[in-house]
Amino acid sequence: MKLPVIKHLTNFIDNNDEDYLVEAIEVLEDLTEVSSLKDEELDVIGELISNMYGALEVNKEVKNGTPKKEALNSFMQRVLGSIDQ
Repeated sequence: MKLPVIKHLTNFIDNNDEDYLVEAIEVLEDLTEVSSLKDEELDVIGELISNMYGALEVNKEVKNGTPKKEALNSFMQRVLGSIDQ
């Protein structure tokens, strides 16, 4: 996951609607079923999906009243904490 990408996607949600991300995730998840995709291509799709889910999580926290910067930092700390375990 990349914080700049998640931040950009949360700004996209602010300017548009989170439904766009939800629908994009559905399309990307469906694409992973294509049998001719190479591992590298699946990795890229997986990274995009992860970043989109991350942006949705951050957006949820912002909706609950957490300042965006704090929500972004908190999310990344949770991610890094789960990797360290």
